[in-house]
Amino acid sequence: MPDHAISARRWYALPLLALGAGGFAAAWTLLALLLERQCAWLSLLAAADMVLLLKLSGLAGGKRRAGWAVATTACVIGTANFLITAGEVGKSFGLRPWESALQLGPGYAWLLTRLANSDFDLLLYAASLLLAAWLGLSARRPAPSAR
Repeated sequence: MPDHAISARRWYALPLLALGAGGFAAAWTLLALLLERQCAWLSLLAAADMVLLLKLSGLAGGKRRAGWAVATTACVIGTANFLITAGEVGKSFGLRPWESALQLGPGYAWLLTRLANSDFDLLLYAASLLLAAWLGLSARRPAPSAR
């Protein structure tokens, strides 16, 4: 495949990643607000999803893909936790999560997020970052030649 076809195919990698991260954080928030739990296990799925989006965009396995996967997984975890906190606080005032998120201060959100997450939740978040790094580094190697 010519080099210009490869570079032309990768221009949408970051917008696809941002869209996927936002969508996953929104779905995580809705499920957590519905179940009234943090749903920290979704961070493992978020890590796998971010790596899959990077693979689909054609980014080769290695340090770059691992870095992007870890960074976006961390962003999804942070965004989802912030929106879950905003949703829970907003329920008291009759606000939707996105309306409450605009009025919620970062210090108060951090305090409530720390109180809502257990040690096991934090362990799952750390495991998801390690999973994103491991899956991002791994690349499918071509089969040995039969020549």
